[in-house]
Amino acid sequence: MTKLTARLRTWLDANPRAAVIRVTSAKGSTPREEGAWMLVSPAAIFNTIGGGQLEFLAIAKARELIEQNLANGTMDVPLGPEIGQCCGGRVGLEIKLAAPSIRNQLLEDAAIRDRARPHVYLFGGGHVGQALSEALSLLPLHTVLVETRPEALEEITADVEKRLTPVPEDAVRSAPEGSAFVILTHDHALDFLIASEALARKDALYVGMIGSKTKRATFKSWYGKNDGKESDLARLTCPIGGTTSDKRPAVIAALAAAEVMRALMST
Repeated sequence: MTKLTARLRTWLDANPRAAVIRVTSAKGSTPREEGAWMLVSPAAIFNTIGGGQLEFLAIAKARELIEQNLANGTMDVPLGPEIGQCCGGRVGLEIKLAAPSIRNQLLEDAAIRDRARPHVYLFGGGHVGQALSEALSLLPLHTVLVETRPEALEEITADVEKRLTPVPEDAVRSAPEGSAFVILTHDHALDFLIASEALARKDALYVGMIGSKTKRATFKSWYGKNDGKESDLARLTCPIGGTTSDKRPAVIAALAAAEVMRALMST
């Protein structure tokens, strides 16, 4: 979860001579969209404009500009057999030496993107919680792992925010609008309480609970007895990650992470 701003600042500090490549037009099928960018120095790169021959050509051009100390350049690249790519589209690129003003603008833009990261709350640091925190830490998200047990929180090595609290449902109430909630604690009763709070958040983009069809049926009965609405229950994903015969934590985590990202990207 290391923020883009921090990683970018570290890279810029280590690479005083650099150029920024930006996609200015993307027509047809292309690997990245207009506005995508990457940084190139004589020995390193940061970010990507899509990889493949397009990126190789752009890196070479950027290093040529750095070597010759030329302020800027452009490229118009058809993505066809000529360069060994079969996308079929066409990409326009702008390449500029990364002057101080450009570096500052990149950092400002990165800070805006960091602030806009969707929040994902994981409740429970057991085996699946550990695996899921690792999976989500690689994605452009602000992931918060909430636990009631200090010893469980100590086991979390992923680069995520860790929050110890005796009242985990408070994290649901204070979460930003448009958050996702994944519930996988050590206690079914606690799962039910947190899930109920999460379903009460009409703005939640995802509410998932680890379990089975039987657990979902049990929760449905409990939820109904506690004045839960059928329309809200329909928003619950249980089991998380879909139905699979492979119950290894890493597998469930991979499937659940994809599920969460699809839900967050659907808006």
